[in-house]
Amino acid sequence: MISVKIENITKKFDQITAIHNLSLNIDKGEIIGLIGPDGAGKTTLLRLMIGLLKPNSGSIQIEEVDSVKNPQLVKDKIGYMPQHFSLYGDLSVSENMKFFADIYGVPKKIFNKRKKELLEFSGLVPFEDRLARNLSGGMQKKLALACNLFHTPEILLLDEPTTGVDPVSRRELWNLLFQLNKQEVTLIITTPYMDEAQRCHRVGLMYEGKILSFQSPQSLIQGMKDEIIELVTDDKQTKKLLGNLPDLKAVYPYGGALHLTFEQGKGGEEKTKEFLEKHSLSARSIKIIPPSFEDVFLNLINKMNSDTV
Repeated sequence: MISVKIENITKKFDQITAIHNLSLNIDKGEIIGLIGPDGAGKTTLLRLMIGLLKPNSGSIQIEEVDSVKNPQLVKDKIGYMPQHFSLYGDLSVSENMKFFADIYGVPKKIFNKRKKELLEFSGLVPFEDRLARNLSGGMQKKLALACNLFHTPEILLLDEPTTGVDPVSRRELWNLLFQLNKQEVTLIITTPYMDEAQRCHRVGLMYEGKILSFQSPQSLIQGMKDEIIELVTDDKQTKKLLGNLPDLKAVYPYGGALHLTFEQGKGGEEKTKEFLEKHSLSARSIKIIPPSFEDVFLNLINKMNSDTV
């Protein structure tokens, strides 16, 4: 069953096109990751889904309800956790939960039961009376998540939910998300972290308001046909000079190394060694490596840019 159906939406801000003729189908119970650089349109897409923004053209259906024409009708079906701190720092954990429950119209007779469930779910029972501003970053994220679950949404939109929290809190938050997904809650998550994207059922690679690819992480990596050469060197001039290497499609920093992209069968490793020797450039290591998720993403961006030249 399709949970979210997006057809040919475009969103412009004055002369800037933030979302360009984008279409997307998301099945019920999926975990969807949206990744891309700043300005790719990820946050704008979430805001369009929830009805905070209206597209210039196109349609969005949430559980078969047109969210563009009837944004109020989808409010009860969706939870939205924005990237930045959206709670009230002067209110306690319990008071924030009561505030959000009132916003969502949760009946008083079930509030206490639901609050107890969500406090236990999020691990915030010991901090019920603590002011939100005095919580750690990870606990603030858990509280924001709990507040968005009072009305039991079928779809949860999360904008970079783990940005700015420590690795332990990241893992704990993802464990909570996996628990929700077991209850068939559809999760749509923007993230700057490639490892998090790989936990999703399908990933949308966004760039300049477009979806470059929308597949499972495994399919994306398996579909990478180019060859990746990892070059480790201490010579700072190497990257600049590599622009003249025959058949090189792209070169970019990757950790403490450089990744070079060649078409399969072009002998990239040998050509790189010959080029370095010819220009008296040293290298600590040169080897063919399997493509990473980040390699796939950068390759798609380079391909799109070359196609538009």
